[in-house]
Amino acid sequence: MATNDQVMQALATVNDPEIGRPITELNMVADLRIEAGVVTVHILLTVPGCPLKDRINRDITAAVTAVQGVEAVEIIFGTMTEQQRAAVAQQVRGGAGDASGQPAIPFNEVDSKTNVLAIASGKGGVGKSSITVNLAVALAQEGYDVGILDADIWGYSIPRMLGVSGRPVAFNNMVMPLQGNGVKVISIGFFLDSEKPVIWRGPMLHRALQQFLADVHWGDLDFLLCDLPPGTGDIAISLAQMLPKADMLVVTTPQPAAQRVALRAGQTTAQTGMRVAGVIENMSAFIAPDTGTEYRIFGEGGGALLAAELDTELLGSIPIDPRLREGCDEGVPLVIGDPNAPAAARLREIAQRLGRRSTSLVGKPLPLAI
Repeated sequence: MATNDQVMQALATVNDPEIGRPITELNMVADLRIEAGVVTVHILLTVPGCPLKDRINRDITAAVTAVQGVEAVEIIFGTMTEQQRAAVAQQVRGGAGDASGQPAIPFNEVDSKTNVLAIASGKGGVGKSSITVNLAVALAQEGYDVGILDADIWGYSIPRMLGVSGRPVAFNNMVMPLQGNGVKVISIGFFLDSEKPVIWRGPMLHRALQQFLADVHWGDLDFLLCDLPPGTGDIAISLAQMLPKADMLVVTTPQPAAQRVALRAGQTTAQTGMRVAGVIENMSAFIAPDTGTEYRIFGEGGGALLAAELDTELLGSIPIDPRLREGCDEGVPLVIGDPNAPAAARLREIAQRLGRRSTSLVGKPLPLAI
C-alpha cells in the first residue's frame, strides 16, 4: 500500500503551471488521505476559478497514479484564504522591495541570471516585432527560459504574433504572464479592448512599464526580450532607467535611409547608458524559391555599416520571406511553422549566438559624446 510520504513525494513533482513551483512548496496541498488504494487530495487554488485547474488536475492524477499501490485518485479543489495568498505572494517575491516599499525589479538583483535584451529600431516597418517573437521562440527551442515584454504600448502586436490570448491571472498585486510556444509574455493588449487606441502620455507609460517589470512574476528567466516602440521616446528612456544592465539589439533594413534612422536611434539611446549588443539586418534579400537567386531589393550593406558605426557586430541578416509575415499574422512563428525556411535558419543561428554569449553579453558603449 502507498504511504503518505510516497504520495507527497509524487505531489512534489507537480508544479503550479502559472507560478512554476511545486504545489507542495506553495502549501497548496491542504489534506491527504489514503484508504484502500484510493488517494484523496485536497488542493487549494491560489485564485477562485483558476483557468489552469484542469491541467493541475491532470498533472496530479498522473503523478499520484504512478505511485505503486495507488488504484484511484480523487481531487477536491478549494481556494486559498486572503492570508494564504499573501503568504504565497511573499514567498514567491522573496520579500524584496525598493526603498519606497514598492516591489523590486528582479532583473536588477545582483544574482539575477537573466539577460535582458531591448529590441529597438529607428523606424517602424522593419520587422522588429516579428524578429523579437521568432528569436524568443528559437531561444526557447534551445532550452532557455524566455519571456517577452511587449513594451510597444501604443502598437502592441506580440500577443497576436505569438498566438496568445486571454487575461492574465493576478492575486495580491502579482500578475502571472501568459505563455505561448514555450515563451512567457505580458502585453498591455491583454488588459485593454483591442479596438480602442492607447492614448497615454509619459507618466502613465512609465507606470505601466514599471508594473510589467516588478509586478509580473516572470520566474527565473534566461532571457527577457523587450519589444520597444520604433524610434526613441518615453518608453525607451524609462526602460533604460529601470533596467540599467540591459543590452540593446538594433534592427534595420539594408537601405541607407533605414540605416541612418537606426543609427540616430542608437546614438540617442546611448544617453541613457544602455549598451548595444549587436545589429540584425532584416529583409536583406529575396531568395527566389525556384532558382535560389538572391535579389537585393532594398540595397545592401546597411546592417554591416550600422554595426561598424555603433562599434558592435552584425549578428545576422534575415532574407525576405512572406512566410515570416504570414506566420506572425496566424500566431505561428516561422521557426515553428516552417523551420527549414532560410529565414528561420538565420533566426536560429542568431539565437544560438546569443545563447553562447549569454554569460558575457555586455555589449560595447556607443560612440557618442554629450
